[in-house]
Amino acid sequence: MTGSNTPRPTLAHIAELTGVSVSTVSKVLNGRDDVSPDTRARVDAALRGHHYQRRGTPAPDQPPHTVDLVLSGLDGSWPASVASGMETAAWEAGLHVVISRARTPAPGHRTPDWLERILDRGTAGIVLGLVEPTPRQLTRLATAHTPCVVIDPLSDPPPDVTSIGTTNWSGAYEATNHLLHHGHHRIALVTGPPHHLYTRARTAGYRSALTAAGLDTDPRLIRHGNHDRASGAEQVHALITLPDPPTALFICSDHMAIGAYEALARAGLRVPGDISVVGFDDLPEARWVTPALTTVRQPLKEMGGSALRTLTRLIRGEELESPRIELATTLIIRNSTAPRP
Repeated sequence: MTGSNTPRPTLAHIAELTGVSVSTVSKVLNGRDDVSPDTRARVDAALRGHHYQRRGTPAPDQPPHTVDLVLSGLDGSWPASVASGMETAAWEAGLHVVISRARTPAPGHRTPDWLERILDRGTAGIVLGLVEPTPRQLTRLATAHTPCVVIDPLSDPPPDVTSIGTTNWSGAYEATNHLLHHGHHRIALVTGPPHHLYTRARTAGYRSALTAAGLDTDPRLIRHGNHDRASGAEQVHALITLPDPPTALFICSDHMAIGAYEALARAGLRVPGDISVVGFDDLPEARWVTPALTTVRQPLKEMGGSALRTLTRLIRGEELESPRIELATTLIIRNSTAPRP
């Protein structure tokens, strides 16, 4: 085994041993698929045999020191809250976090994608926030021996991919039940894209609460937005102009709920005097609007911290109790809900 005073082997050293170019060794490390199986096996054996450690990866007797957080976007309170939680946990563990956005090169451009850039630079592990890795990217991560944790996966992850989420079904059930206890029977749901995993879970929780109350689900009261203010305003405008409009709104995003406030104000409707509103997320903006928004709290900072601690365990080769970790949601009651007029 390589001693503490022995220099780490370099890519050039591995290339010389295996009779290939440095770029070929780099391709094997990064999980590229344009390497023959025989060459890959030979290089991989040399890397393991000489205990090669890429930049950003710890030596066997050292803790990890640099990890990556890759987000679908950097604007808004959601990524800021997740990044804050992950950075705090990293600081406590003596680690460094590099934050970037998952960018896809334009068609025809040969610019490396976000994963290739990270693997070329070197990292001990990656946390993905609202980013769905492709099967090819997952294969590259596995080949490069780079562990990955996904926060709020957009679809069911493969069994060997670790994910951190929240109890979306029970959060939606509790929010809908809160409105039912206020006497509302016409409760509309404004949620995200229908193919997203958490959209399906929240819709199921909403439907289950209505069924438990002996109510049928009116398909006209279920609308899909994009988690932004504009789509929230658009969908709520369509709902309140129905012949039999809802008396309450369950909106599965605080940003869409703020858009709903704008649409309701333009229509001359008061919250909660004319219509009650419940959001989802408990972003800081939920406390800033008037009236303050009743919402389902996602523990976003805790999700970031849990992702970091889980990733560290994977880096160290520890076995997890389960690849699926769900943190509890909480209904935060404020001033945007009231008994049905």
